[in-house]
Amino acid sequence: MVGVQAISPEAHEAMDIGAFRSFLRQLRKNRLGVLGAVLVVLVFASTIFAPLIVTHDPTRIMVGPRLAAPSLDFLLGTDQLGRDTFSRTVMGGRIPLLVAFASLGSSLAVGLVLGLIAGFGPRWLDNLLLLFFDTIRSFPSIIFALAMIALLGPSLASVILVIAITSMPIYARVVRTQTEALRSSEYIAAERSMGAGTTRILAVHIVPNVLGPLLILVSMDVPAVIAVEAGLSFLGMGVRPPTPDWGAILNDGYSYINQTPWPVIAGGIPLVLATLGFTFLGEALRDIFDPKLRKDL
Repeated sequence: MVGVQAISPEAHEAMDIGAFRSFLRQLRKNRLGVLGAVLVVLVFASTIFAPLIVTHDPTRIMVGPRLAAPSLDFLLGTDQLGRDTFSRTVMGGRIPLLVAFASLGSSLAVGLVLGLIAGFGPRWLDNLLLLFFDTIRSFPSIIFALAMIALLGPSLASVILVIAITSMPIYARVVRTQTEALRSSEYIAAERSMGAGTTRILAVHIVPNVLGPLLILVSMDVPAVIAVEAGLSFLGMGVRPPTPDWGAILNDGYSYINQTPWPVIAGGIPLVLATLGFTFLGEALRDIFDPKLRKDL
């Protein structure tokens, strides 16, 4: 009988490098994907190094001219309180990214657990969880968000909680569908016949197979969450002043747009670029890792 030769760590590393190079080659073929990757890198770089980029304290009310045009001292002018618009715009990118990754990370974790329970549990529990998912999804997302924030009060935690609750059923349903399909597969039956328990089957065979489509959906939901967070802040139901935020900058600029357009431009352009960047990159990742997902959606 021929023995099975173990794969050395060097071979594993070579396989990983080859897979990464193959991913880069496929990404380079997608021009919108490359553009999205560049925009996402710029957004992350400006967010991480924001304290080194800003030229003034973004919350400091200055005595100088208010609603001033761009100059060497104030690259994007000043707002109605004399604060530097450029510094507020750079620092304002931290809130949307924090909300996006905190809310989607929470909804992903909860949706993964509930989806596994629904797809691998008894039928009565599956029906109960489906009713719970459908109940949440039956409310329009914006109306539900406004109602919840009006109840809890406008804050960063409220925005994260609302987005996490409204996003969770989507991920849970995807996990449930994938789990049900894998549950009836032959290799799962073989694992059961060999004495494998439910925990091992879920951890070793189910979760690794459902994470791929799930992460692709999360990457495609990031721009939507950024837009929702900006919209809530624009309505005054997001972060509280004087915390810089793109939606808050747009709200301030809209009130004084007849006097100067620069605050609206400063808050709108990074929001558009970040949304386009994550959208293009998410669609490219979907096409590379799961081409069938486009048909399923």
